[in-house]
Amino acid sequence: MKKVIVAGAGPAGMMAAITAAENGAEVTLLEKMKRPGRKMMITGKGRCNVTNAADVPEIIRQFKGNGAFLHSAFAAFDNQDVMRFFEDQGVPLKVERGNRVFPVSDHALDCVDAMVHRLHELGVTIETEAAVRDVLLEHGHAAGVRTVTDAIYRADAVILALGGASYPGTGSSGDGYEMARKLGHTVTPILPSLVPLETEEAWPKDVQGLSLRNVRVKLLVDGEERQNLFGEMMFTHFGVTGPIILSLSREAAEALYEEHFVELELDLKPALTPEKLDARILRDFEKYQRKEVKNALVDLLPQRLIPIVIDAAYLDPEKPIHQVTAEERGRLRDALKHLVLTVTRTRPIAEAIVTAGGISVKEIDPKTMESKLVPGLYFAGELVDVDAFTGGYNLQAAFSMGVAAGSYSVWND
Repeated sequence: MKKVIVAGAGPAGMMAAITAAENGAEVTLLEKMKRPGRKMMITGKGRCNVTNAADVPEIIRQFKGNGAFLHSAFAAFDNQDVMRFFEDQGVPLKVERGNRVFPVSDHALDCVDAMVHRLHELGVTIETEAAVRDVLLEHGHAAGVRTVTDAIYRADAVILALGGASYPGTGSSGDGYEMARKLGHTVTPILPSLVPLETEEAWPKDVQGLSLRNVRVKLLVDGEERQNLFGEMMFTHFGVTGPIILSLSREAAEALYEEHFVELELDLKPALTPEKLDARILRDFEKYQRKEVKNALVDLLPQRLIPIVIDAAYLDPEKPIHQVTAEERGRLRDALKHLVLTVTRTRPIAEAIVTAGGISVKEIDPKTMESKLVPGLYFAGELVDVDAFTGGYNLQAAFSMGVAAGSYSVWND
């Protein structure tokens, strides 16, 4: 019976261990935390967005670079397989807006417990509070691992699924990157992804907690548009967050890392052309012609945002509406369509939902997840330089890579 060690009991590691055991291996799963699946329990705001119900080509399009690396893994174990797995384990699922798939219970713990139950059912040995320090080699082949307490576990194959560098409190503290480097692997720059953004301007603090549902945000890098998304965002004491901001954040993080100038341009009225917005402003000004500017925008904007937009338009908030010139009205229209924030940094990687960067996919066989440098060594999950937007795509990648690594760790000689 082939012996397989899996380091890391996150979604990728647990799925790898399950698959290896289903293929007849004697599997030991080592986890540094007190229980498996800690990070999985907080995904999807504690509801666990296990996958996305879109077709596979659409899922691959959601990966920022390196999505093509996943073609083989998805062909072997796709989103329908993920859904079937959880439902077979007694976790009914539902599909929500954006094709996001959640457990009907809305409890991530149900998904984690189902995976742990399957591990026990297959006889996988789970050792918690067992942090792996090194991969052991014999004649250049992976032959086991050593833990931080110097315990040695021998194996025919080793799967590293130690997670990225985000949410270190769940066990993902970037340990796997250093192990991979020691073995000769290239690790691309580690950056936060799906993370809030900090701004130079202080005014977001004045409107913190304010959520805007139907806005368009452009990401500008050195003045050129890189991304353009429509949806929901929220202001915070440090800057901005929310679904579209998180989706823009990876590109922003890369640009900041490369020391480019990064801005966000907010269109607060994306449904209106400049001409229609001008007509709308004129109607409101007619309605509130006896009021001052600061009191004439209540139909256009949330109350707390009014002074921000007035300031951006360089208008006198006390000016009577009937005295506002066409040129001043044009500045107001432009401020509503082009409200600019300067991005100074992302929030720390510890607050990121996903880690961008990781072990270079050029050094991993995309079908088997085996290292091209070290026979018998496999990788799965966030440790690999593959990441996507929010929507269940990252967990899907973790499960698919886990299945590939778990299968071929047993099948390969």
